[in-house]
Amino acid sequence: MKLMTVVWTAAATAATAAAGGLATDPDSPWYRQLRKPDWQPPAIAFPVVWTALYADLAVSSAVALDSRDGADAGSKTRQQELAAYRSALAVNLALNASWSWLFWRARRPWLAAAECAVLTASSIDLVRRTYKLDRGAGAALAPYAAWCGFATALSTAVARLNAGTTAN
Repeated sequence: MKLMTVVWTAAATAATAAAGGLATDPDSPWYRQLRKPDWQPPAIAFPVVWTALYADLAVSSAVALDSRDGADAGSKTRQQELAAYRSALAVNLALNASWSWLFWRARRPWLAAAECAVLTASSIDLVRRTYKLDRGAGAALAPYAAWCGFATALSTAVARLNAGTTAN
């Protein structure tokens, strides 16, 4: 893994975390009055899990981008594959940060849940792309897609529990 690649992926994921963090406000009166499902994890779980997942995403992506598996490193096919990977990663990170703005700032739980479903699909695709470039990195990234799936279920449950209230 090249230093510049991990610096780029770490900076991109840190920017995503910061952008999402700017929108997040679990102490807001709006959020506190929302009904939540019984199976929602405790508040401390979210920063712990997301920090680990962002680190995983940065490292797994860097490993995949610098992988020597598959086509020749200098081939046109390989360069197209890497460019497509970078684009898929950028879209995924934008979707990741957008959820916080839709949920916390726009206060649109249903819209955030729908966006989270798109994020989950993007995350599954990113795991697939990562696995294609480096199997170990792809396997390591799988928990990210799984958590995004869980986040979709949780977002949907919050939206459903608060449908028809001033919370939506």
